[in-house]
Amino acid sequence: MITGPLTARAQQLTAQGAVFVTATVVRVEHPTSAKPGNVALVHEDGSIEGFVGGVCAQNSVRLYSLKAIERGEPLLLRILPDGPGGAPEDETAVDSGQEIAHDEGSVTVQNPCLSGGAIEVFLEPFLPAPRVIVAGDTPIAAALRRLASELGLEAVGAVDRDSAAPVPSGEDLALVVAAHGRDELAILRVGLEAGVRYVGLVASRRRGAAVLDVLREEGVPDELLARIDTPAGLDIGARSPSEIALSILARIVEERRRGQAPARAAAAPLPETTPVTAIDPICGMTVVTCTETPSVERDGETYYFCCEGCKSAFEREHAA
Repeated sequence: MITGPLTARAQQLTAQGAVFVTATVVRVEHPTSAKPGNVALVHEDGSIEGFVGGVCAQNSVRLYSLKAIERGEPLLLRILPDGPGGAPEDETAVDSGQEIAHDEGSVTVQNPCLSGGAIEVFLEPFLPAPRVIVAGDTPIAAALRRLASELGLEAVGAVDRDSAAPVPSGEDLALVVAAHGRDELAILRVGLEAGVRYVGLVASRRRGAAVLDVLREEGVPDELLARIDTPAGLDIGARSPSEIALSILARIVEERRRGQAPARAAAAPLPETTPVTAIDPICGMTVVTCTETPSVERDGETYYFCCEGCKSAFEREHAA
């Protein structure tokens, strides 16, 4: 359970729309420095605020927190020591930190640096709600904005590029134009050019085709026009504004869940500074190469380590 300063920090991050993971120790087997109830916040760059065990345990928490962010789903992480008292050693677990069991919602790893005991940590990712731009002041637009929150979506209004209000961007999950003919062309074009994943136009088939013809005459390429879903939504025989909104949101959910990492992809894309992993040359552990990771540069190559102990061992081995 988050208490004290971390509570305020988590609230601050949520208000900022930041991506982070709460890592909560739920079970331990001694010897270990962690206790049930210890909590840490793991940021998208791999940095950690709080305490969930020593540096070796933190490395596993850091790595799998980033995986939880990618998957957009909670994960129970079990960290076992290497060798006696840990998981049985076999040919499938020769790499440090390699998964030795993976069930739905949980993963077990063998950490060769763990000094003993075992730790179970619940990792819960917090991601910004995917944004859906809704253009128009119509009953269908109102129904879309009302129902979207029930699906964990953030529905906001939209205007053309000359206004100060939100404009569609490549980070948005969807753009739905439900304006009944008012100011449709500009916002559709902006959404297509920005690369919004789903672009829907609420219109009859006849009017929708006419809108596409106008955009084509204005120079919008056919490959972009093919991305406009019109009439927007799944064909469920919808008639009322709420039913039409439901059919459109069903189509958006389909788009959101498509792909290997739908939840993360539906929010903002990972920044260019996304941490990558490396193998500790001393213990063989997989580590995240963030600013907190001990490292050494040698012969033009950077080596990363799980802890200062492995770094010191490497420097002794390669001392001149």
